[in-house]
Amino acid sequence: MYRMKAIQVINPGKKSSLEIQQIPTPAPDANEILVKIKATAVNRADLHQRSGHYPPPEGASEILGLEMAGIVEQVGHNVSRWQPGDKVYGLLPGGGYAEYCIIAEKMALLMPENLSFEEAAAIPETFLTAFQALCWLAETQQSETVLIHAGGSGVGTAAIQLAAQLFNAQIVTTAGKEHKLEACKKLGADVTINYKTQNFAEEITREWGENAIDVIVDFIGAPYWDKNIDVLNTDGRLVYLSFMGGHKLDMLSLAPILKKRLKIMGSTLRSRTTAYKVNLTQDFVDKAGQLIKDGIIRPVIDKTFDWENTEDAHRYMSQNKNTGKIVLTAM
Repeated sequence: MYRMKAIQVINPGKKSSLEIQQIPTPAPDANEILVKIKATAVNRADLHQRSGHYPPPEGASEILGLEMAGIVEQVGHNVSRWQPGDKVYGLLPGGGYAEYCIIAEKMALLMPENLSFEEAAAIPETFLTAFQALCWLAETQQSETVLIHAGGSGVGTAAIQLAAQLFNAQIVTTAGKEHKLEACKKLGADVTINYKTQNFAEEITREWGENAIDVIVDFIGAPYWDKNIDVLNTDGRLVYLSFMGGHKLDMLSLAPILKKRLKIMGSTLRSRTTAYKVNLTQDFVDKAGQLIKDGIIRPVIDKTFDWENTEDAHRYMSQNKNTGKIVLTAM
């Protein structure tokens, strides 16, 4: 049996560590391809998984890593769209922190010639998550006003670009550091707010009046609940992708939900079915693929680490130092 190097989580929990070990190389089934990984990217979900709080879906690889870019090594006997040597990238349910991974034939995407492996690996998780939130869940309409919290994060930087290019939206973003706010402006944000020094609800009301926001994409949760509800317009939509600030509310009035006819949604992408993710991926390519090929939207890469230094990459993310994506290479 062929073997490969992969990063394994040792002692999952608060005192977990990472170690490169030799393990069996996965074998593709009839409808899968085996990819030699050239780059992968770090996501906050990786930190949660190693701490024991975010197990992979049933049947998925236990190896960390939710996206990759690489070269097709082997194809299953039913695969028709790929052959060895093709450059691909795509979303994974796990398995990216390794020399090789398997991915369903229909989940893999052809790498545009204008992208490096590092750039391609930085697209799938963040852009598909942002696309799902804006298009499939919030059903954002042309020229609506969108509030994107954590605008300097990987998903935040993707959401700003998609809101601007797909919907010509008016965009408000929040972040806690001036260099992150400046990056958000360059990506297309009209108004940027430092949540550490400003009250975003007051700033939005001052800029556009009351009930000005049509769509909110939020990763923070409880601390922003009241202000989110205050700024939402009638028929506004609030999409939760994480609860980094906590999920429990001491006092909650449901009245505004009825009064404003609000829609409040939550989603994780990793646990969706393969069929759902295939359809989402295809819709993303149909609507945004040409924008990527033309270089109009691009992943924002903050820093690249050799995968032997993944502990440093995780530490860097846990300290919220990154604007955009953290990429791992040299598998």
